[in-house]
Amino acid sequence: MITGLHHVNILVPAGTLDAAREFYGETLGLTPRPVPQLQRDSLAWFDIASSGQQLHVAFGRESDFTEESRKAARHPCFRIENAEKLLELQKRIWAHFQSALTAGTGSDSESGRIGAPTECDRPGGENSGDKGVEYPTRFFARDYAGNRLEFTL
Repeated sequence: MITGLHHVNILVPAGTLDAAREFYGETLGLTPRPVPQLQRDSLAWFDIASSGQQLHVAFGRESDFTEESRKAARHPCFRIENAEKLLELQKRIWAHFQSALTAGTGSDSESGRIGAPTECDRPGGENSGDKGVEYPTRFFARDYAGNRLEFTL
């Protein structure tokens, strides 16, 4: 019956599709894809490699972005092809996170902030998830809207 997932939907604040394209397209490396014409200003879709699976980004309601919501444990988990690529991605997300922390100190301060994650486990450090031998190698981050994301082998 069920053969897999077609897509996962992530909610972001209204008017932040540029930030979604920066984080999900540039930082994570997902491939943008066309959305239905009538929804092009309210959705962003991304292909997850050549898997046929997608990530859909849509505008949420104000209540979706309370401080409590931003600390929620719910999350999608993305499989990465090997340990080297997992660390490479973690370093890229960490660098985007760090650039937002230091933005404002130079003349090009805006570029580091667009779509910057709000949290990211430090490369080489302990991940922020539950611990135990049953858990695979992984790390966590929160996108610019506070959505928790897990990346694993």
